Amino acid sequence: MAELIKLYEENPNPKQVEKVVNVLKKGGLVIYPTDTVYGLGCDITNSKALQRLARIKGIKLEKANWSFICADLSNLSDYVRQIDSPTFKILKRTLPGPYTFILPGNNNLPKDFKKKKTVGIRVPDNSIARALVKGLGHPIVSTSIRDDDDILEYTTDPELIFEKWQNLVDVVVDGGYGDNVASTVIDLSGDEPEVIREGKGSLEIY
Repeated sequence: MAELIKLYEENPNPKQVEKVVNVLKKGGLVIYPTDTVYGLGCDITNSKALQRLARIKGIKLEKANWSFICADLSNLSDYVRQIDSPTFKILKRTLPGPYTFILPGNNNLPKDFKKKKTVGIRVPDNSIARALVKGLGHPIVSTSIRDDDDILEYTTDPELIFEKWQNLVDVVVDGGYGDNVASTVIDLSGDEPEVIREGKGSLEIY
């Protein structure tokens, strides 16, 4: 049974943040707020947690295209090949923000992602999400929690999320109502930026 932990975006309580981070460090699954929809994530280096995440989503881990949630751009070189100046300028201008950028992966990717040529990088404009990543010390691998409801794709009320997910995850962070529009996904791994999914982030990125 999961624990419901309340955090306030204006000033996330360090003790409560540490509690959630400890669950992540032990291989737990956590649902937490971002600047778009609520995300479901785990420690990028924990194979067991990643396998569990894949099982919940009903996919094979090697086929999963999940985002790496970073606290800022300083982690980028850990997992991404050197990027050119125009690409970096786009990242600087738009992040933190409601975007997922697909970038070429490098050889340092954790073993479960070694075969990936590209990775999705996300720096949410949400202080709770970034505090969790900072506390963990490396990215959280994350996927959005979609709904079975055709009209409402994403549940925004943390208490309803808790009701639905309490037996599948270890912690649900109540960070207030979420958004119901996902991030804008832009592929920057090729010669020209390519919009994969239009979401909350503006397409005017230049």
